[in-house]
Amino acid sequence: MKCLSLTNNKKEAARGAFGAALCMAALTAACTSAGLPGPQFNTPAPGASQTPGAGPPMPLTVPANFHVSMVSTTVSGARFMAFAPNGDLIVSETDSGQVVAIKPGTPINAAPTIVASGLEVPHGLAFKGNDLYIATWTGISVIKNYPTGITPQTVYGGLPKTSDHKNRALVLSPDGSSFYESSGSDCNICSESDAKLATIMHLNLDGSSPSIYATGVRNGSGLAFDPAGQLWMVVNQRDDLPPDHQNLPVDEFDQVVANGNYGWPACYPDTNGNRQPNPDAPVPSPSCAGQIKTSLSLQAHSAPLGIVFYNGSMFPAQYKGGAFVAYHGSWDRTIPTGYKVVFVAFSKGQPTGVSDFVTGWLGPAPGYSVSGRPVGLAVAADGSLYISDDKNGYIYRVTYG
Repeated sequence: MKCLSLTNNKKEAARGAFGAALCMAALTAACTSAGLPGPQFNTPAPGASQTPGAGPPMPLTVPANFHVSMVSTTVSGARFMAFAPNGDLIVSETDSGQVVAIKPGTPINAAPTIVASGLEVPHGLAFKGNDLYIATWTGISVIKNYPTGITPQTVYGGLPKTSDHKNRALVLSPDGSSFYESSGSDCNICSESDAKLATIMHLNLDGSSPSIYATGVRNGSGLAFDPAGQLWMVVNQRDDLPPDHQNLPVDEFDQVVANGNYGWPACYPDTNGNRQPNPDAPVPSPSCAGQIKTSLSLQAHSAPLGIVFYNGSMFPAQYKGGAFVAYHGSWDRTIPTGYKVVFVAFSKGQPTGVSDFVTGWLGPAPGYSVSGRPVGLAVAADGSLYISDDKNGYIYRVTYG
């Protein structure tokens, strides 16, 4: 097996060691071919019998009395998720252009059911009743009356086909009348040629009246409403900020407000969440005046993706009303960071801090081996938390008790 280089001349010093670690992880995964043993799934620990399914093949750490079990090991490139009204777990397989379903009680090694195929970059998912809406490269498609319906129909197709940041997040408004969809930038830092890029878009349920809701959003990779009906997003900030990009700019957990300007490409957020001029901004003498401060700063290069607010009854009371965020993990940092799920605590409608919730996918120094990359999050009807992993094609389930 060949490992493609993850470095280039510009970033070789910062990324070479990590690229080697990723290469080693890929080689290890490749050794599970015919005649060799595949991943070994751990038996749940004593006292964890209330958690169905085998434990994960890597040692994951969770707070006391929480447990992690496997739901599926066969969802190739698993990205975002949503639960259907009938209890099926719907997952986007973005790279393959498919959306699949894992039905309750399915063995962890069974192939998922294909719901739709031939889609262009399917990613964010949302249900309105039994209608499944899918964020795509150019907008939104819908499968009416899931699971009976099988044919995707285009609802909106007005977004540009960008080469970068094309995995779009999607969320239904609390009243069920409209959608919010992320439209990432087509570059690291540049002046966009289309005003719809680097925004959060708003459009009606039928795809009509699309409008720009917020600007300056380099890549609003996850969207969710809190229990009070306020919209939030996580933002993957820019790379290669001169002169030292190890801890700047921070990634973002932001309240999304109508007509809000979140800075990019003129400005970046510092560790306090204040906007500062980008030294290599594509506009002369960039100003950060009037731009919205980051609600909560996240470790730079964590690559936050999925976000879900917790309103279930299974977890302890301190989790209710807070948000879980999946960190996909860094590539643009000498010492890797991310590769975990964190919890964002809330008080009086505002985020107050972030703490680790599930860790263990990133190994220790000096190797920093990567055994998984969390992406999507979903809360089941029973209050358990589901996590997707696009590196392995895994779905995990977190329970308490």
